[in-house]
Amino acid sequence: MLDTMGFVPKQHRCLVPVLNDPESVMIPKRTPDKIVENLSYYLEDDLVNTESNKVPLFGGHQSWSQRENSFRLNSTMKVHCGFIQGGGAEMQPVDVEYVKKCKFVVASGIFDGYDTPHQPSNISARSRKLFCFLMVVDETSFNFIMKNSTVREDNLGGNWVGIWRLILLRHPPYDEPRRNGKVPKILTHRLFRHAQYSIWIDGKMELIVDPLLILERYLWRGKHTFAIARHKHHHSIYEEADAIKRRKRYARPLIDLHMKIYHYEGMEPWSPRKKTLSDVPEGAVIIREHTALNNLFSCLWFNEVNLFTPRDQLSFGYVVYRLRDSFKFFMFPNCEYNSLFVLHSHTREHSSVVEWVKSLDEFKSNKTGLKESRGGLGLWTPYPGNLDEVYLPPVARTSSAG
Repeated sequence: MLDTMGFVPKQHRCLVPVLNDPESVMIPKRTPDKIVENLSYYLEDDLVNTESNKVPLFGGHQSWSQRENSFRLNSTMKVHCGFIQGGGAEMQPVDVEYVKKCKFVVASGIFDGYDTPHQPSNISARSRKLFCFLMVVDETSFNFIMKNSTVREDNLGGNWVGIWRLILLRHPPYDEPRRNGKVPKILTHRLFRHAQYSIWIDGKMELIVDPLLILERYLWRGKHTFAIARHKHHHSIYEEADAIKRRKRYARPLIDLHMKIYHYEGMEPWSPRKKTLSDVPEGAVIIREHTALNNLFSCLWFNEVNLFTPRDQLSFGYVVYRLRDSFKFFMFPNCEYNSLFVLHSHTREHSSVVEWVKSLDEFKSNKTGLKESRGGLGLWTPYPGNLDEVYLPPVARTSSAG
């Protein structure tokens, strides 16, 4: 009734120019690796032998110099990229074996039990055979789904909810569920090492477009390897940061410190003079070919989430800026993004105590429990530059809804 009376705003949708028949889609040859040809990862945490660091961190203790070097492109590179041995986020052996066959992946994730799996619709018989639909969950979400959904166990011990294969990650690597959710979202290529293509969708979303048609539209038709939607309202990360603070989506002093570091390192607000359509993506859908350069970008993006705040929309544009013109991606219209899925509500509000702090003084000791002890290290370790005289650029709020 409220909708018919005009009180409910219409979603910003437009037709997605996909083909009509998944059977007619021609799968091209893989894109050759040129800029980065050989990419490897740090697997051990160098600082775990000291008395203060006895437990390996999932993201490792990346130094500021290692972070700086990771943005310098070479044909052979070794970078931090999560999954440090002993750092958590281990898959069950039965799932490790299952995902070895997955070359085309639709991935999603639910953490801390704040969503339930939504079954995709309009999936062709060809895509059902070609794609693995992988729903990554922590133990809290797994137990919640077991109680509230119909879960089928196959002969090998795999668990299914409809088309979704549940992939249980034991030992969450972070204190914050929001940060844990970035592991399968950004490091899809590390979880599913045999995947050649992946489509990530957030757990609250119901996919309504055949995934093969999505790959054809957003990657193969324009010869792209990475596609992501523009944010509906914001172009500048400083504008997005302002909105996060206004809507109380994360601790304000931590967002400010995050942005001060980026501003100190030369990240300017978006303007039409930039080569990118926007610095802020709508990150709930990510479409990738797993090339070496794309894998590197995902690693660097994740490292920023690991070092600073888990608000990944702030980090995406910064990593693009640091890689200059080397990283090419297709940023498609937001109205198409809203036509790829149906958005569902969370089962409850999602937050952590870290999000509610009002002052950096509250972090002087970790006795309050407000400090993320296994992530956000760039906010706690001394920064090599002087941030005292850094003033964030003024933000003109272009949308009251943003």
